[in-house]
Amino acid sequence: MSTIQEITSPEDWEQHLSSLPPSTLLIISFHTPWAAPCAQMATVLSTLASEYPVTESLSTSWVSINAEELSDISEAYDVTAVPYLVLVRGGEVLETVSGSSVVKVRNAIESHAKLSSLSSTTVVGQETAATNGAAAIVDDKNGETATEDPEKQKEELFKRLGDLVKAAPVMLFMKGTPSEPKCGFSRQLVAILRENAVKYGFFNILADDEVRQGLKEFADWPTYPQLWVDGELVGGLDIVKEELANNDEFFKPYSIKANGDASVVA
Repeated sequence: MSTIQEITSPEDWEQHLSSLPPSTLLIISFHTPWAAPCAQMATVLSTLASEYPVTESLSTSWVSINAEELSDISEAYDVTAVPYLVLVRGGEVLETVSGSSVVKVRNAIESHAKLSSLSSTTVVGQETAATNGAAAIVDDKNGETATEDPEKQKEELFKRLGDLVKAAPVMLFMKGTPSEPKCGFSRQLVAILRENAVKYGFFNILADDEVRQGLKEFADWPTYPQLWVDGELVGGLDIVKEELANNDEFFKPYSIKANGDASVVA
């Protein structure tokens, strides 16, 4: 069965790429060690990898990359949030999946990979993808995924969001990234966090529409950016400004002495 290889250096990465035949499906999982959704996704991918045998021509290759430590590789694949999956064959990106939806990840991999025991025209029939209560049934005829129960989808999404808002003590859900904010309010909130030397995690909601729409309902807060502290919603830019006006040491427990960008990808 296949296993996941951790890439630990740029040299390790280049060596791995050069060893792959052009026909190999390369499955790249970008993660950070502190984000709970990444740990969950690692378990899912390990299980999926075990279903693919190691063939002589190497039909699939599974690697894991720390998005923070190997930032050059992350930037090359436009990684703005984790977990983030990239499927590559022959140097071409076939598909990306942002977030921790088990159904999306499994369907993406299955749509591009071929088990060695199947011919190129064979479709996996009635296979169930299940983990943490989420399940997708692959149709015998066309490989399409049957519609999930909306309540189960919402339950899975809210569980993910609950983990995500606690991924770092201070979490900023913004449009864009700290280096490239996509709206003025996000830009101002990033500036406030930097001025107060706050170490924070961020999530680019433009990269994941499921999170973008779901967090509005989860938080009962319809706009972005949103700032969360210790898993609790503080609010948007105006609320943060009010908190600082009332207490200029509001961010003191989360400050660091180092200068520069104190943000980390979520």
